[in-house]
Formats: sequence, C-alpha cells, structure tokens
Amino acid sequence: MQWLLIFSLILAVLAVVFAVFNTQPVDVNFLFGKVENVPLAAGLLIAMLIGAIVSLLFSTPSMAKSKWVNRNNRKKIAELEASLSDQKTQLAAAQQKIQELEKGPAEAKQAGAAQSASPGAATESPSAPEPILPTTQ
Repeated sequence: MQWLLIFSLILAVLAVVFAVFNTQPVDVNFLFGKVENVPLAAGLLIAMLIGAIVSLLFSTPSMAKSKWVNRNNRKKIAELEASLSDQKTQLAAAQQKIQELEKGPAEAKQAGAAQSASPGAATESPSAPEPILPTTQ
C-alpha cells in the first residue's frame, strides 16, 4: 500500500514538472468543435481524463459480470462445504454402526461358546457379516 502512495506521489511530481515546462498554447480540434490557445499540458491532461472515463465505461460491464460470477461461486462453495460436512457426519455415523455390528457377532460367538458348554446348546455359531463400508485404522 505504501508503494502505491509513493508511486502516485512520484507520478504527480512528474506531471507538475511536465506542466511547468510545457506551457505553449496549442489548438485542439474535436469532432464537434475547435478550442484555441489551450496550454499543452492541460490539453494532454484533458485527453488522458477522457480516455480514462471511456475505458471505465467499457470495462464496467465486465467488472459487474465478474463480481456476479464470484458471488455465485461463493454461494456454491458454501453449499458444497455444508453438503460435505453432512456427508462426513453420515459417514462417521455409518462407520460407528458398522463397528457396533462387528462387535455384535463377536459377543454372540462368546455367548455361543458359553451355551455350547451347557448341554442341549446349539453347536453351530453364526458367521460374522461382512462390513458394508471399509473401515480405516
């Protein structure tokens, strides 16, 4: 930010020096008229201001479109981040449920082993179901 200020001040000093050394009167012709005895520096300054205004007018629609696209993209990003958060929550819940289901057959095997020690118990133990989602360890 300070570099911009320093650059602007240097440019202003150069413009003043240019204006001091270029005071000769010139004639300026426009499409709709003619102005006589205008200082050269003033004529150049007016021409630059008109050029800046014209370029601003032509660039305004593209700047507005860019802002509109950026705003829509920010909304989409926010929606996608919320969706990702929901998906992570659902994934964590599903993994927890899988872990609970995996623990269930192990406990059933232990209970089955205890029952097989007693007379009249079933001899076959249930097989463990395969996990639906892979678990990370």
